[in-house]
Amino acid sequence: MITERAEALHHTAGRESGKRVAATPIATLPLQLTINGEERALQVEPWTTLLDLLREKLDLTGSKKGCDHGQCGACTVLIDGKRINSCLKLAVTLDGAEITTIEGLGQPGNLHQLQAAFIEHDAFQCGYCTPGQICSAQGLINEGHAHSRAEVREQMSGNLCRCGAYTNIADAVIEVLDRRANGEKQE
Repeated sequence: MITERAEALHHTAGRESGKRVAATPIATLPLQLTINGEERALQVEPWTTLLDLLREKLDLTGSKKGCDHGQCGACTVLIDGKRINSCLKLAVTLDGAEITTIEGLGQPGNLHQLQAAFIEHDAFQCGYCTPGQICSAQGLINEGHAHSRAEVREQMSGNLCRCGAYTNIADAVIEVLDRRANGEKQE
């Protein structure tokens, strides 16, 4: 008796939920973004995070989904030149924004200063956090917050590296800051 009742409830619930899902259209909203210098007109679901938009809809997979809670920094990108954890930002809130991902900073054969400095200083091991580290470093340079090793380490503390390359990461960022202070053009 109990089994028959449970089975009947299961079949009824399945039909009802099936009807509701099928009858509910997925609403999208228009969104205008400039991503890595390219104007994009998009339609996105209101709950889509910037990270999911970049990775799943635009195939820009450099930004990584680490914790998906804004605690690791692997998803860091630049919005209007400032660092942000893209896993925490709803894409629809960024209409008109300029977004730069790791793919927009440099290209093979034409690396950005930070990318070259990370290679020179061996500032990565597994590389999973590297795109977020580099975008965060570019953001702190843009923001003018870091002028010393201690400030770089403090400003980069939201970007975790499971391999422990923090000293080398700080060395790479300091090198680029020193070049900038000496008047070298930043790319």
